[in-house]
Amino acid sequence: MPEGPELHLASLFVNKMCEGVLFSGPVRKSEVSKNPDVAFACDAYRISAASRGKEVKLTLTPIKSDDTKAKEAQQPMDIVFRFGMSGFFRFTAEDELPKHAHLCFYSKEKPSRVLSYVDARRFGSWQPHGTWQPDRGPCIMFEYESFRENVVSHLSDRTFDRPICEVLLNQKYFNGIGNYLRAEILYRSNIPPFVPARIVLEGLGSDDTCKDKKPLKNDILNRKAVTTARKITMKDEHADLLRLCHTVPMEVVHLGGKGYDPEKADYSEFEAWLQCYYVDGMKSIRDHNGRTIWFKGDPGPMAPKDSKSPKAKKRTKKDEEHDYTSKKKGGGTQSESAGMKKEIKVAKTKKNEQATPPRTAKSLKVNTPPREDKSPARRRKTTKLAEGSRRRSGRLTRQTVK
Repeated sequence: MPEGPELHLASLFVNKMCEGVLFSGPVRKSEVSKNPDVAFACDAYRISAASRGKEVKLTLTPIKSDDTKAKEAQQPMDIVFRFGMSGFFRFTAEDELPKHAHLCFYSKEKPSRVLSYVDARRFGSWQPHGTWQPDRGPCIMFEYESFRENVVSHLSDRTFDRPICEVLLNQKYFNGIGNYLRAEILYRSNIPPFVPARIVLEGLGSDDTCKDKKPLKNDILNRKAVTTARKITMKDEHADLLRLCHTVPMEVVHLGGKGYDPEKADYSEFEAWLQCYYVDGMKSIRDHNGRTIWFKGDPGPMAPKDSKSPKAKKRTKKDEEHDYTSKKKGGGTQSESAGMKKEIKVAKTKKNEQATPPRTAKSLKVNTPPREDKSPARRRKTTKLAEGSRRRSGRLTRQTVK
């Protein structure tokens, strides 16, 4: 599922691909989508994007011309997207439009290029003339100070009675954190997932405990800076869960697009970055909301009593869904797997042939006794025929004696 870093990288992708591109005509929605129509049509307009937590906003800005009357001019429009389980943006030629493209913006050039919102599972949504959702808190990445203040000032809320792993998914306070981020944050802070959130957070203040370290800025750092950020081992920083809620997502952003690259779909660096989520040797159970949490060690006192780790079969399926490389984690390619299956099938066939002796011509000629029909109806019918035959024999015998 796309989380805060992926939504931000999506906005960077749109700004990069649409820079200097003029779009024209109406915005087209797919027939199968149940999201609202976008009533926007213009001879020439530009597209820009911004993100906040788990939302992306596209701004359509008309290009004014002398021939257009002021009353007839199309006004700018903001469209707010929420990606759901599988949403992302693509920029392709018109004849290469993705199969699950549900909202399309066409360039003015010929042949046209298309910026499309793609969502195979259709859990995502968009809202024309939309604004940031008011019930979502400040962004964990780019509104860091406001984010800290919002959490610390509401610790008396009953929400914080719940386990920390479940509170981290509450977008009212942790806007941008999802399933993989919560696992990575708790793992690095060495906090069990099922301990009361208030106990974890009540010692933290509105000010960053690492005052000598400035919050990471909204830009892409070079590889050396990324490596340095990942090697931070300061005790105070690891004890400050709120700071990790900021720095860990920014590490994904600083991977340089490897966490969001719809053109190449190369997630190998992101997979290598993960330390806990779907990593071999880690434990996993379902929380009270049915979401799987990955962790190491003791889950904590508030762990669901009847919760179990996902079954091996289901976990294998999830591993395949989350496999960001061309090969599966377990080993070879698809052709190698097919070859192994073929060898196993041949071995089983040979084993069966050895266990069953061959049938010879002589054995086929052996007479076997006919199978007795043991059905009750058949037995009654046979008995009646035998009794009738005996009566007829008795009458014939008496007539002969006379």
